[in-house]
Amino acid sequence: MNKTTSFTIGKVTGVHGLCGTLKVWSFAESIDTFCPGRQVFLKPEDKKGRKYEILKASPHKKGILLFLEGVDNRNLAEALVGNEILIDRDQLPEPEENTWYWQDLLGLEVVDQKKGFIGKITDIFPTGANDVLVVKNGTVETLVLMHKNFIGSVSIEDGIVRTTLPEDY
Repeated sequence: MNKTTSFTIGKVTGVHGLCGTLKVWSFAESIDTFCPGRQVFLKPEDKKGRKYEILKASPHKKGILLFLEGVDNRNLAEALVGNEILIDRDQLPEPEENTWYWQDLLGLEVVDQKKGFIGKITDIFPTGANDVLVVKNGTVETLVLMHKNFIGSVSIEDGIVRTTLPEDY
């Protein structure tokens, strides 16, 4: 299975002040993903986007304040509200052992030790303690907790997540 070439790491939700500062809802686990010097691509829905260099990022309430090269006033910043923020995969570190980028998991088949094929991962959401995989097979949806008690193995290369789900699951 091919790895995704770019990942969505956040979304511009608003502006802050008059100097072009963007308010960002981050999908990344760490603010380090937004480190100065990295190139990001801001893309409005269903339109072409543009590359920017990150000048500075800082935590702000439940999000991030982001300063981009060339976005130096409120009008330019307001035009970017609603844009997704993408980054090339090669700018990200390889995930640690037994961790994966969400976008690598989307589309993988989930096969249970006893029940066989459960479906394909269509979405993932955080719960605080463990992420939850949304697995669909036609109209049937199964939620699988990303916990060592349920996930036996993940093979991005083979496109399979192997599980051991309880009998009454």
